[in-house]
Amino acid sequence: MKNKTLPIEKSLPALKEALRSHVNAVLSAPPGSGKTTRVPLALLDEPWLEGRKILLLEPRRLAARASARFMARSLGEPVGETVGYRVRMETKVGPRTQVEVVTEGVLTRMLQSDPALEDVGCVIFDEFHERSLQADLGLALSLQSQGVLREDLRLLVMSATLDAEPVAELLGGASASGQAPVVVGEGQSYPVETRFLARRVEGRVEPAVVSVIREALRETEGDLLVFLPGVGEIRRVEERLREGGLEGGVVIAPLYGNLPQKEQDRAIEPSREGERKVVLSTSIAETSLTVEGVQVVIDSGLMRVPRFSPRTGMTRLETVTVSRSSADQRRGRAGRLGPGVCYRLWTEAEDRSLVPQGKPEILEADLAPLVLEMAAWGIGDPAELSWLDLPPVWACKQAQELLGQLGALDEEGKITAHGREMAELGLHPRLAHLVLKGREFGYGALACELAALLSERDILQGEQALPNVDLRLRVEALHRTGDGGRSSDAILFGHRVNMAACRRALVEAKHWKRAIGVAGEVVAHEDVEMCGLLLAFAYPDRIAQKRSTGRFLLRNGRGAALQDGQPLAKEAYLVAAELDDQGAESRMFLAAPVELSELERYVGEQIEEEEFVEWDSSVKAVKARLRKRLGALVVKDAPLQEPDPDALLEALLQGIRKEGLGLLPWSKSAKRLRARLQMMHQYEPEKWPDVSDEGLLATLEDWLAPHVYGVKNRDGLQALQLVSILEGLLSWDQRRELDELFPTHIVVPSGSRVLIDYSDPTKPVLAVRLQEMFGLQETPRIARGRVPLTLHLLSPAHRPVQVTQDLASFWSSTYFDVKKDLKGRYPKHYWPDDPLQAPPTKMIKPRL
Repeated sequence: MKNKTLPIEKSLPALKEALRSHVNAVLSAPPGSGKTTRVPLALLDEPWLEGRKILLLEPRRLAARASARFMARSLGEPVGETVGYRVRMETKVGPRTQVEVVTEGVLTRMLQSDPALEDVGCVIFDEFHERSLQADLGLALSLQSQGVLREDLRLLVMSATLDAEPVAELLGGASASGQAPVVVGEGQSYPVETRFLARRVEGRVEPAVVSVIREALRETEGDLLVFLPGVGEIRRVEERLREGGLEGGVVIAPLYGNLPQKEQDRAIEPSREGERKVVLSTSIAETSLTVEGVQVVIDSGLMRVPRFSPRTGMTRLETVTVSRSSADQRRGRAGRLGPGVCYRLWTEAEDRSLVPQGKPEILEADLAPLVLEMAAWGIGDPAELSWLDLPPVWACKQAQELLGQLGALDEEGKITAHGREMAELGLHPRLAHLVLKGREFGYGALACELAALLSERDILQGEQALPNVDLRLRVEALHRTGDGGRSSDAILFGHRVNMAACRRALVEAKHWKRAIGVAGEVVAHEDVEMCGLLLAFAYPDRIAQKRSTGRFLLRNGRGAALQDGQPLAKEAYLVAAELDDQGAESRMFLAAPVELSELERYVGEQIEEEEFVEWDSSVKAVKARLRKRLGALVVKDAPLQEPDPDALLEALLQGIRKEGLGLLPWSKSAKRLRARLQMMHQYEPEKWPDVSDEGLLATLEDWLAPHVYGVKNRDGLQALQLVSILEGLLSWDQRRELDELFPTHIVVPSGSRVLIDYSDPTKPVLAVRLQEMFGLQETPRIARGRVPLTLHLLSPAHRPVQVTQDLASFWSSTYFDVKKDLKGRYPKHYWPDDPLQAPPTKMIKPRL
């Protein structure tokens, strides 16, 4: 293969010199300059390499394979000779391989197994401006390896748009200049005409994309590269284009990461003579892939990125507007071969508001994989490593909590043996835990199939509404279509089965079965019913309990709901594998039922038992119950057979505090005694107990608790003798003093023993018939004369005719008016003219 001169060639001498004099360097060069495929080969003869290999990191498998194939062809060799690649589930390297193109996760695995990277002379981080989580982690681990174990290890960061200075400072380490050298490469691009829309796109973007594609096919030449946010949009645009008809020679070529190899190649390679290619791509074609023949770019202005929600602990894909740097890179794809055209599906006003750069993934991603890798590396605090952006503390903490639930970290945050095995698999920690626990309990093959299905886009697709969310149907579909003989999508369970996705899931499941040593296992039909349990291992926080039909409570306390008409709506327990993060209740997209008995058997150690002894206001009684909880889920609530008596007592007292002292049987005698005691407390608070509501409620443990031990409800309290209980607060001397100072009764002139009413502690009342007080000049007093009684002087019918604390004044003035009224109403009664000289009587008339 004849090599053409690429723009990066001019920068290679400076780059070689930088890596001879420094261990680290930064290469900044525009897209299309050739840095991905030219730099690794140019460094093979450098003396510092000393027979070691070069690792070239690519952010995507598709880019890794394409780059390796291009370099191998440029050397006139097959892949696996001088140039090879390693991606997940696929390796093409040989004993003579000097350049290995790997995806970023593969580098992490290599570092974990050999921290010194003994057979590696240089690690090249390509397309670092994408700032993927794995790239940031790989660079952080490589820097520490270089600083501790391999001073001679070269690290080269290559980027198209990233600000080079911060990266150079990060790589500078202890160098005298404080930063690594930066080599700036030239690009080769032709002018690109940019065309904007006159009006903003409202609603779905697909109709506008289809319209602009047809316009571009009419008005321009060359192949078209169309950027869309995801696979769904790619499919819908393709369908609309085919339904509307295409001119002869126009070929539609989708391009995204999970496409079969042949279809990826068709999208990347030059068009055949007489053809025009319309490549419908995700952001995968933004930088590291070169799509041959493109002269026109149509940019939807959208991309799909994962966003982690700390509120829910879930990651969801979110469609966002592209950044300025992404938009410019996409436009640049139209100027590789000659002058080109870029159609932007937004207005010029919208263009001015684009943000300069997208956010690094490390600031918004689920950090569980990163925290597990750090723990396997021997680090608990991210600050021990060198980062361009330090991982957020809250996200690391949330990740540590999840890894603790999965058994990957111990209580001190150190990696466990199980956690190390999880890390070695290279799966997301949730799925790694799933397959390992599945193997432990005899369902390893099924667990691998579930892991593959959960790593893939949904293989069941509803024509109109959301398909049945039951994950068991996906496993059944995988088994029924597993012969691989079908080339087109099948219809099962009333839904379309994506056969390409099925094939990918089968390949991946086979890989994981080999990885965990269950390659020979066959999934029995009845085993499929264990899907829910296996999901519970991966998603312990998403075990869901039915609240009502279609509505569930998740273990983490969040609500979740199924769309109307879903068959799983009446299940008592589900495990949700996929949810959105919208509103108060997340919507379930994938789930499977699980039996409570299975949870108790297999995850019983996570179920917490709590004895609840508490006051129930609705029945005015103490309820003692045994509750079993799985997070926010109450999985069992039954009467507690032998509750702790002290707990019963405490709950009863709390109930009395809550309901008030009205729960107690306050007889008239008890109320009078309490009132008298409160009078004493009012005059001598240090000596006498406070029997106000506040005082008694605050000291229930002291005065009431000994008398209610074993009592459980209001009915039991009614047997209490409160007079005796209150008297128990007093010494013998206090009782005698109480009777002396605040007696229960007082003897009036008639000889009657009349009750004193202490209801108002500030004004004790003596209610007595007026005739029984004849002859008494002064108002009676108690408390050694300090407290006058408030006299309620009563008619013969026991109705108050006068209220006074000045009896002498009453006799001298008011009495005569009262006498006149009473004599008219009660003529048979005795109404003397001189009450002070008249004999008192409790009869109608005094006996003479």
